[in-house]
Amino acid sequence: MSVAATEYKSDIPNVRALTALQYLMEVVAKLRSPDGGCPWDLAQTPETLIPYILEEAYETVDAIRSGEQKAIAEELGDLLLQIILQSQIASESQKFTFAEVAEGIAQKLIRRHPHVFGDVKVANAEEVHQNWQQIKAAEKGENPAEAQKLSRQLSRYHRTLPPIMAAMKISQKAAGAGFEWDNVEGVWAKFQEELAEFQAALQADDREHQQEELGDLLFTIINIARWYQLDPAAGLQGTNHRFITRLQKMEAMCDRPLTDYSLDQLEQLWQQAKAQLRNEKSIT
Repeated sequence: MSVAATEYKSDIPNVRALTALQYLMEVVAKLRSPDGGCPWDLAQTPETLIPYILEEAYETVDAIRSGEQKAIAEELGDLLLQIILQSQIASESQKFTFAEVAEGIAQKLIRRHPHVFGDVKVANAEEVHQNWQQIKAAEKGENPAEAQKLSRQLSRYHRTLPPIMAAMKISQKAAGAGFEWDNVEGVWAKFQEELAEFQAALQADDREHQQEELGDLLFTIINIARWYQLDPAAGLQGTNHRFITRLQKMEAMCDRPLTDYSLDQLEQLWQQAKAQLRNEKSIT
């Protein structure tokens, strides 16, 4: 199959998908070919591609939230490229292939869904989750009791999730195990305590301690969010979006760069931008 000339068309969805996947794999293989490949692609390693995996994952999430189907399809393609590229690099040194990746996840799904591919009966989604965890522990050769330890579960969140998401998961799991305040007043008291400790740390010349106290304060804020059933990541994302939108309004009102304005002038522009956006929101 020639990469340059291949066109894939089929009325059978699975055939078309498999043909398209093969086409993509050949395109990536050509990019990585020492004979006429792309210098940038050839310079990449699994480690140098890590930032792109994270970036494409977040861009895919953003597209899904937007609801724009064309954007979702495009970003899923970018994310798929990272999987194919990692597999291609691994195959070049005979570590593993894309076929092994696909076969591995298919077999894992079959093993962990015995209620679908076997004769196990489940009553609800919670039982499915419990079975999944037990099967997962057995696959890894872990003692079931050891695998169920709270510290083991929380460690996985710490290693694999972005910090804010990990903190929320850790907070939820710890609360479920009994590490919880009696009431929300206790959470607010903890916030005041951590805020005072952070402020005190800032007065001392100990960067590591300052970082620790900042982390404690942020973790307490996330606990407050959990008590009020709020999503801290979504809240911060909304704030980032509003900040950028207000800056766009400010720049639209200016005839020179923002750096040419005084702090008082910038504050006036900021308030005008907020007022404009508030009026636009009320009209819609």
